[in-house]
Amino acid sequence: MKNALAGGGQDTSARRPTAKAPAVRRRRLMNLGRPWLLLAPALVVLAGLLLYPIFQVGKISLQDWEVTFGGGVGEYTGFDHYSELLSSELLWKTVMPNTVFFAIACVGLTVVLGTLVALLLNRLGTAWRAICSVSILAAWAMPAVTGTYVWIWLFQPEEGMFSQLAGALGLIDPATTNWFTERLPFYAIATLNVIHHGFPFVAITVFAGLLTIPKELYEAGMIDGANAWQRFWKITVPTIRPVFLVVTILSTIWDFKVFTQIFLMPGGSGANEEVYNLGVYSYVQAFGQDDYGAGSAAAVLLTLLLLLITVVYIRTLFRQGEEDL
Repeated sequence: MKNALAGGGQDTSARRPTAKAPAVRRRRLMNLGRPWLLLAPALVVLAGLLLYPIFQVGKISLQDWEVTFGGGVGEYTGFDHYSELLSSELLWKTVMPNTVFFAIACVGLTVVLGTLVALLLNRLGTAWRAICSVSILAAWAMPAVTGTYVWIWLFQPEEGMFSQLAGALGLIDPATTNWFTERLPFYAIATLNVIHHGFPFVAITVFAGLLTIPKELYEAGMIDGANAWQRFWKITVPTIRPVFLVVTILSTIWDFKVFTQIFLMPGGSGANEEVYNLGVYSYVQAFGQDDYGAGSAAAVLLTLLLLLITVVYIRTLFRQGEEDL
């Protein structure tokens, strides 16, 4: 009898986990599903604002699309637009070099200038730091359209301030020089424009990183005889390397898709093929020449480039996080 009762007790205890298993699974599902439930409204909005337009652009890139009243009609052409795009001499000799080299120049100079400004802010007193911070943030707050027209005015042929100054120094003839007709001066002005608009983000972000570095590290470096450059390279850069990674990769993403600063400059809206970048080329193909399939194919190519950069960005951040652990 005792053995039977003992056996019955053992069977009951064995059955208890089984009885609790559904409740445990439900609790786990609730814990896993709750974050997605909270994110659902934002994900729905993002899907409507981003995923659906990307899907539509991809679909149009596979068609000869014609705009009609109330919508449009398209005839499926497969990957013909991509074949034409990737075999285009204009793409490989003009559009892609302009896009890539312009982005590299803008990113490099923006990060360097922003870092120098951050180092300056770190050395200033409270009052001057506040004044300088407000001043550089004004450049960041300025709309890209407004900033572009300011730079156009500065380099305007004959009457522009830089044209007059270069003419007074005997470098150019203001009456016959147009900065916007040739590829190199055009992109030099566009680079100045993008740097002017982008360096405040780098400066403020790097400055925030500098505030986290213990002063004892610099004091130890000075005791060891390290000069300013050695302290920057051996202490500052390694300590806030994640900050430099973030500003560099984000600037790369932004500068690859620059559109406004190029399109608004004289000749940048389609009159001068020598100054096309990928964003402007896509726009001109679609809306300037009514070839929406070719324009969409160029837009898809730009999207894939940005996705590649984003993947590199995410992998770099994860790798940095693993190293910190």
